Amino acid sequence: MVPRERSAQIFQIALPIIGGMMSQNILNLVDGIMVGQLGSNQLAAVGLASFINFVAASLFMGMAAGVQAMVARRIGEGRHEIAANPLNGALLTILVAGIPLSAVLIYFSESLITLVNQDPEVIKHGSVYLDARLFGIVAVGMNFSFRGYLSAIKLTRFYFKTLIIMHSLNILLNYLLIFGNWGFPALGTQGAGLGTMLSMFGGTLMYFYLTMRYTQQYGFGLHLPTRQTLLQVIKISFPSSLQQLFFALGFTTLFWIVGQIGTKELAAANILTTLTLVAILPSIGFGMSSATLVGQALGRKEIEDAYQWAWDTAKIAAAGISLISIPMLFIPEILLSAFFHEPDVIALATKPLQIVAIAIIIDAVNLVLMSSLQGAGATKTTMMVGIICQWLIFLPLAWIIGPYLGMGLTAIWLTQGLYRLFQTFWFAKLWIKREWSKIQLN
Repeated sequence: MVPRERSAQIFQIALPIIGGMMSQNILNLVDGIMVGQLGSNQLAAVGLASFINFVAASLFMGMAAGVQAMVARRIGEGRHEIAANPLNGALLTILVAGIPLSAVLIYFSESLITLVNQDPEVIKHGSVYLDARLFGIVAVGMNFSFRGYLSAIKLTRFYFKTLIIMHSLNILLNYLLIFGNWGFPALGTQGAGLGTMLSMFGGTLMYFYLTMRYTQQYGFGLHLPTRQTLLQVIKISFPSSLQQLFFALGFTTLFWIVGQIGTKELAAANILTTLTLVAILPSIGFGMSSATLVGQALGRKEIEDAYQWAWDTAKIAAAGISLISIPMLFIPEILLSAFFHEPDVIALATKPLQIVAIAIIIDAVNLVLMSSLQGAGATKTTMMVGIICQWLIFLPLAWIIGPYLGMGLTAIWLTQGLYRLFQTFWFAKLWIKREWSKIQLN
């Protein structure tokens, strides 16, 4: 059992994040349902393009870990007036690097799709979706950095408000642009990409407004970061960004592996992945809560308190995710029928979804421990573990089990669950050793 006062602190940070992520859950599900009405080829194309975009954006998404770790440590140390400097540095870095990266990737977008899948229909629908999404890389990176900052200063209600508005806007734009409602052009998958990109920039503008208005006491927007702070946030963030990059590349590689089996399997994998990411979003919220509480405790030099925050948060996260897993385990066909109208595709995805139901409970502990290590500044360690487990263990086994031995989608998803279990044990061992408590952040 977790003491009530500690549970209250965990939920104070996590609940607004989880609430906002529930809107993201709805967004992902609605996107899947809307695009699914266009056909399996379009659904497979959007899923593939989304993860290529995820690869590109991951270079900047990892900045959030560095921002959160450094801001939380400064809050714990009582250095409130310069707490926002890491955020200032992250936003500047993303702006300078993100614009040219977007331009280059948009130029090569069709080639990127073709590298992963040679189906002409998938290439056609995926490339126009990807072009729109790549234009919004800067917004995605900045939004993640704002999320890390707001979590570190325990103002996650701003994150909740922004996500609700941003995702509501996305649903509306998708409704208008995918199908051509209310006199708008029917753009299909391109409309889905445009709707998501525009909503991301809308979220960025709202983050700037809220943060400028309510957090100037922490130094947001008042001055440029010092050279030391800028280098430190890049140093802490780079391993996390690299981890995000390899994680995203791993999902794209997994889609390539599944695509070697068949297009229907690829469409099923897209929805299985979407449902998995939807289900683990609350765990990410709890992980961010733990990262903040660990960082602030280390700033106060309370190492034992920091150590216990991870375990307390992991218990709560696993219990909460167990409730989410129930419908996946007992009524998978009903869930899948919202996305697929072909009985054979539903049959393909049913057992893998039941495996997901069990794996996400394990992953709740995995994500909390990983976030706790990152909150302490151990981003190099989490990067190493993540890359080894995904690239040296899971992906080679997935190819052998899937295309080579022909064991199918269920066997691949079972292997994925086992790899996440192994990674959880590794993170637990690292947390118990407490080497993370010696990391210094300026």
